[in-house]
Amino acid sequence: MHSKLLTRRTMLATGAAAVAVGFSSLVVPARSQNIAPTPSMRGGSNNYRPGAPIVEKIGGGGFWMSGTVRRAGDGAPLAGQRIQIWAHTTEGHERDPHSHGATLTDESGRFRLEMPQIIPSFGQPHGHLAYDSGDFEAVFLRPVLSSANDTSLEVHFVLQPV
Repeated sequence: MHSKLLTRRTMLATGAAAVAVGFSSLVVPARSQNIAPTPSMRGGSNNYRPGAPIVEKIGGGGFWMSGTVRRAGDGAPLAGQRIQIWAHTTEGHERDPHSHGATLTDESGRFRLEMPQIIPSFGQPHGHLAYDSGDFEAVFLRPVLSSANDTSLEVHFVLQPV
Protein backbone atom coordinates (compact mmCIF):
# COMPACT_ATOMS: atom_id res chain seq x y z
CA MET A 1 0.00 0.00 0.00
CA HIS A 2 1.42 3.37 -1.05
CA SER A 3 0.71 6.37 1.08
CA LYS A 4 1.66 9.97 0.44
CA LEU A 5 3.05 11.91 3.28
CA LEU A 6 2.03 15.54 3.46
CA THR A 7 5.29 17.38 3.88
CA ARG A 8 5.80 21.02 4.61
CA ARG A 9 7.14 21.48 1.06
CA THR A 10 4.02 19.99 -0.61
CA MET A 11 1.76 22.02 1.68
CA LEU A 12 3.60 25.24 0.78
CA ALA A 13 3.60 24.42 -2.94
CA THR A 14 -0.09 23.51 -2.93
CA GLY A 15 -0.99 26.64 -0.95
CA ALA A 16 1.08 28.87 -3.23
CA ALA A 17 -0.57 27.37 -6.32
CA ALA A 18 -4.04 27.92 -4.85
CA VAL A 19 -3.21 31.54 -4.01
CA ALA A 20 -1.76 32.12 -7.51
CA VAL A 21 -4.85 30.70 -9.21
CA GLY A 22 -7.14 32.74 -6.97
CA PHE A 23 -5.11 35.92 -7.49
CA SER A 24 -4.92 35.48 -11.26
CA SER A 25 -8.71 35.41 -11.47
CA LEU A 26 -8.73 38.80 -9.75
CA VAL A 27 -6.14 40.24 -12.12
CA VAL A 28 -7.64 38.80 -15.34
CA PRO A 29 -11.35 38.17 -14.85
CA ALA A 30 -12.89 35.39 -16.88
CA ARG A 31 -15.17 36.54 -19.70
CA SER A 32 -18.63 35.08 -19.79
CA GLN A 33 -19.75 33.62 -23.08
CA ASN A 34 -23.41 34.38 -22.38
CA ILE A 35 -23.72 38.15 -22.04
CA ALA A 36 -27.12 39.06 -23.48
CA PRO A 37 -27.62 42.10 -25.73
CA THR A 38 -29.26 45.23 -24.37
CA PRO A 39 -32.87 45.54 -25.59
CA SER A 40 -34.23 48.88 -26.78
CA MET A 41 -36.45 50.65 -24.27
CA ARG A 42 -39.97 51.89 -24.95
CA GLY A 43 -39.77 55.58 -25.84
CA GLY A 44 -36.01 55.40 -26.39
CA SER A 45 -36.18 56.61 -29.98
CA ASN A 46 -38.51 59.55 -29.25
CA ASN A 47 -37.18 62.69 -30.97
CA TYR A 48 -34.23 60.73 -32.41
CA ARG A 49 -32.29 62.58 -35.14
CA PRO A 50 -30.22 60.30 -37.39
CA GLY A 51 -26.67 61.49 -37.91
CA ALA A 52 -26.32 63.88 -34.98
CA PRO A 53 -22.79 65.35 -35.12
CA ILE A 54 -19.92 64.11 -32.98
CA VAL A 55 -19.26 66.88 -30.46
CA GLU A 56 -16.91 67.63 -27.57
CA LYS A 57 -19.82 68.91 -25.45
CA ILE A 58 -23.54 69.67 -25.84
CA GLY A 59 -24.34 73.27 -24.86
CA GLY A 60 -22.87 74.74 -21.69
CA GLY A 61 -22.48 71.43 -19.90
CA GLY A 62 -22.86 70.64 -16.21
CA PHE A 63 -24.31 67.11 -16.55
CA TRP A 64 -22.26 64.02 -17.47
CA MET A 65 -23.60 61.10 -19.51
CA SER A 66 -21.21 58.15 -19.47
CA GLY A 67 -21.06 54.40 -19.85
CA THR A 68 -19.61 51.44 -21.67
CA VAL A 69 -20.22 49.54 -24.89
CA ARG A 70 -19.51 45.80 -25.07
CA ARG A 71 -20.19 42.98 -27.52
CA ALA A 72 -22.94 40.47 -26.74
CA GLY A 73 -21.68 36.96 -26.05
CA ASP A 74 -18.14 37.50 -24.81
CA GLY A 75 -18.53 41.01 -23.34
CA ALA A 76 -15.48 42.37 -25.14
CA PRO A 77 -15.22 46.20 -25.03
CA LEU A 78 -15.98 47.89 -28.34
CA ALA A 79 -13.77 50.83 -29.32
CA GLY A 80 -14.77 53.51 -31.83
CA GLN A 81 -18.53 53.01 -31.46
CA ARG A 82 -20.80 56.04 -31.97
CA ILE A 83 -23.28 56.80 -29.18
CA GLN A 84 -25.84 59.56 -29.73
CA ILE A 85 -27.18 61.43 -26.68
CA TRP A 86 -30.09 63.86 -26.32
CA ALA A 87 -32.43 65.10 -23.58
CA HIS A 88 -34.75 67.85 -22.36
CA THR A 89 -32.34 70.20 -20.58
CA THR A 90 -32.05 73.65 -19.10
CA GLU A 91 -30.97 74.80 -22.60
CA GLY A 92 -33.58 73.15 -24.82
CA HIS A 93 -36.11 70.45 -25.57
CA GLU A 94 -35.10 66.96 -26.69
CA ARG A 95 -36.59 67.67 -30.13
CA ASP A 96 -34.20 70.63 -30.68
CA PRO A 97 -31.18 69.90 -32.91
CA HIS A 98 -28.84 71.72 -30.47
CA SER A 99 -29.89 69.24 -27.72
CA HIS A 100 -28.40 66.32 -29.69
CA GLY A 101 -24.78 65.20 -29.97
CA ALA A 102 -22.73 62.06 -30.38
CA THR A 103 -19.45 60.72 -29.03
CA LEU A 104 -17.19 57.74 -29.72
CA THR A 105 -16.07 55.03 -27.33
CA ASP A 106 -12.40 54.85 -26.35
CA GLU A 107 -10.16 51.73 -26.55
CA SER A 108 -11.82 50.37 -23.38
CA GLY A 109 -15.33 50.78 -24.81
CA ARG A 110 -16.04 53.77 -22.53
CA PHE A 111 -17.81 56.96 -23.51
CA ARG A 112 -18.41 60.26 -21.72
CA LEU A 113 -20.14 63.42 -22.90
CA GLU A 114 -20.99 66.60 -21.01
CA MET A 115 -24.34 68.28 -21.62
CA PRO A 116 -26.65 70.80 -19.89
CA GLN A 117 -28.56 69.71 -16.78
CA ILE A 118 -31.41 67.32 -17.58
CA ILE A 119 -34.79 68.54 -16.32
CA PRO A 120 -38.16 66.77 -16.07
CA SER A 121 -40.15 66.24 -19.23
CA PHE A 122 -43.51 64.48 -19.02
CA GLY A 123 -43.09 64.41 -15.24
CA GLN A 124 -39.70 62.69 -15.04
CA PRO A 125 -36.10 63.65 -15.78
CA HIS A 126 -34.72 61.25 -18.39
CA GLY A 127 -32.09 61.03 -21.08
CA HIS A 128 -31.95 59.33 -24.46
CA LEU A 129 -29.03 57.35 -25.84
CA ALA A 130 -28.71 55.42 -29.07
CA TYR A 131 -26.29 53.14 -30.83
CA ASP A 132 -27.10 53.35 -34.54
CA SER A 133 -23.89 52.91 -36.52
CA GLY A 134 -24.74 49.73 -38.42
CA ASP A 135 -22.17 47.09 -37.38
CA PHE A 136 -24.49 46.02 -34.58
CA GLU A 137 -28.25 46.07 -34.06
CA ALA A 138 -29.58 49.55 -33.19
CA VAL A 139 -30.38 50.12 -29.51
CA PHE A 140 -32.41 53.06 -28.15
CA LEU A 141 -32.43 53.72 -24.40
CA ARG A 142 -34.49 56.08 -22.22
CA PRO A 143 -33.13 55.83 -18.66
CA VAL A 144 -34.92 57.79 -15.94
CA LEU A 145 -32.88 59.72 -13.37
CA SER A 146 -33.44 59.08 -9.66
CA SER A 147 -33.83 62.82 -9.08
CA ALA A 148 -33.94 66.06 -11.05
CA ASN A 149 -30.90 67.04 -8.97
CA ASP A 150 -28.70 64.23 -10.38
CA THR A 151 -25.71 65.59 -12.29
CA SER A 152 -24.68 62.38 -14.03
CA LEU A 153 -26.07 59.20 -15.52
CA GLU A 154 -24.18 56.01 -16.37
CA VAL A 155 -25.56 53.72 -19.08
CA HIS A 156 -24.18 50.44 -20.44
CA PHE A 157 -24.76 48.97 -23.89
CA VAL A 158 -24.24 45.34 -24.90
CA LEU A 159 -24.51 45.15 -28.68
CA GLN A 160 -25.55 42.25 -30.91
CA PRO A 161 -23.74 41.99 -34.27
CA VAL A 162 -26.03 42.46 -37.29
